[in-house]
Parts: sequence; structure tokens; C-alpha cells
Amino acid sequence: MRLLENPSFSFIPNRKIGYLISGTLIVLSLLSFMTRGLEQGIDFLGGTEIVLENVGELDALDVREALTQPLGGQPEVKTFGTTGLLIRTAADRDVDDLRRAILSEFEASFPAVTPQVVQTDVVGPRFAQDLQRGAIYSVLGALFVIFMYIMLRFEWRYGIGALAAITHDVIIVLGIFSMFQDLLPFSLQIDQAIIAAFLTIVGYSLNDTVVVFDRAREYLNLFKTDPYAEVMNRSINSTLSRTVVTSITTLIVTSILLFFGGDVLRGFSFALVLGVIIGTYSSVFVASPVVVELRHWLEDKDTKRKPARA
Repeated sequence: MRLLENPSFSFIPNRKIGYLISGTLIVLSLLSFMTRGLEQGIDFLGGTEIVLENVGELDALDVREALTQPLGGQPEVKTFGTTGLLIRTAADRDVDDLRRAILSEFEASFPAVTPQVVQTDVVGPRFAQDLQRGAIYSVLGALFVIFMYIMLRFEWRYGIGALAAITHDVIIVLGIFSMFQDLLPFSLQIDQAIIAAFLTIVGYSLNDTVVVFDRAREYLNLFKTDPYAEVMNRSINSTLSRTVVTSITTLIVTSILLFFGGDVLRGFSFALVLGVIIGTYSSVFVASPVVVELRHWLEDKDTKRKPARA
């Protein structure tokens, strides 16, 4: 199936537009990191997290105030789905005791509702630190292995292009999570599931990028006298139909997961939807243009050296 027959878009000649869009999104993401931060899940913070259902339309602020005294400190309370609440506390108490304290306070302060505990997660602080460290190492390790793979299969310029695209994708997806936390009707906490989503995004973005790079290597042998930028642009257009069709079919699956997968999977599937869109964009507007810029930079460098040697 070919969605686009013989496309001839000027991706590389207009790459500065992509630089402007990507630069703007990265700056906004970094600003959001500094001002709003990222909402970390219990996996990386430690503590106890309890999810209640059947709480009606109770306001999270009212519940937080009511639970402050029985829990010995102000807990974090957020809406969970349509009729649920997520309660997170760092109180060092037995889980059963916490559940009883919460339900007793609901019975006393909000007698009109009959909440039910549907999920309880407990993570110790040391274990949370280990998980956080492992998540960072897994992402950095994946980036390093990908760079080495691309460098060995193609050359170092392609490795830098792929690494730039993947880093671009992760920063922007994280930035969107930071900007829209507490604004969407589902949780955008960074936990182990989201880290798995990011590693999936890295793989998906790399897949698109390698397809373009492989076609570029093939065309460089066929069109040896054509300018490098023109060959790269032709390579992108040649693989564009495959890229678009693959992205659309993947988006259909991830969108179904987002809307019908349940509250627990909403953050994970939202990250995948963003990753598919941004990963497709970066393989065209980031990875390939970076390789072209490096090629031009090296050619200019060699040109300046030759007169000096003479």
C-alpha cells in the first residue's frame, strides 16, 4: 500500500523550519521543567498510594483537609478517572491501618459516599531510589547502544543524527507531560510504565530513522554526482509512504489503548501516542537534517584546510 505516490517535498531545503519548531518545543519543555517540574509516581518517590472508587463528586481539596489529621500530615489527593480518588501519603504506617483510617474519616466527614479501596501500592524510599537510578541508567544505556549500532552500521554522522532525534523526542514528550500535568483528566505521573513507554518511543523513532538512512546509503551509490542534501531529500521522499502508513496504523492501536484501555494505562498510552507523532516528525526534520549539516560542516572544514596546505 502506497499512500503517497512519488512525493517530492522539499524537506531538506526547508529544514530551518523544522529547526524553529523543534527549538521552540524544546525551549518550552525546558522552561516547564524549571517551573512546573515533573510529577513523579510512587515508584520513584516512595510511600503508600491508595486508589478509592465510588467517591462521587467530592473535591480533592476537601478530602485532603479531612485526611490531614488522621494521617499525621497532608497527603496528596487527586482525581482518578471519573468517580475515583488517588491518595498518596508518606506516612510510615501499616497499610491496613492506613486504609482503615482513610475509610473511617470518609465515613465521618463524607457520610453520603461509600468509597471502596481498589488499589494499594507501597514502595520503600530506598527501593524508590534504586528504581529511579535504574530508570536513568536504562534510558542512557539505550541511547549509547543505539549510537554505537548506528555508527557501526553506517558511520558516526548518522549515529549523531539518530541520537539527536531520539533525545529530541524524549525531551519534548517529557515537556508535554510537565506542561499538562493536573490539566488532563488522567494521571501523567512518571513511573516505571512511563519509562517503558519512553524506551518504546526510542525504538520506534530509531526504526523510522534507520529506514531513511538505509535508503540514503543506497541512493548515494546510485547518484554519486548529485549533491548530498538532494540525495538525502530524495531518500526521505522515497520512504515517506512507508513512514506515514506505519505511523497511522500504530496511532490507531495506541489511540484505542488511550481511550479504551482504562485509567491505569492512560498515561502510558498517551506517551506512546505522543512518541509516534514526534518520532515520525523527528526522523524527517531532525535526524536527516543533522546528518546533512554535519556533512556540510566537514566539507567546509576540508575546503578551508586545502589552501593552507598549499
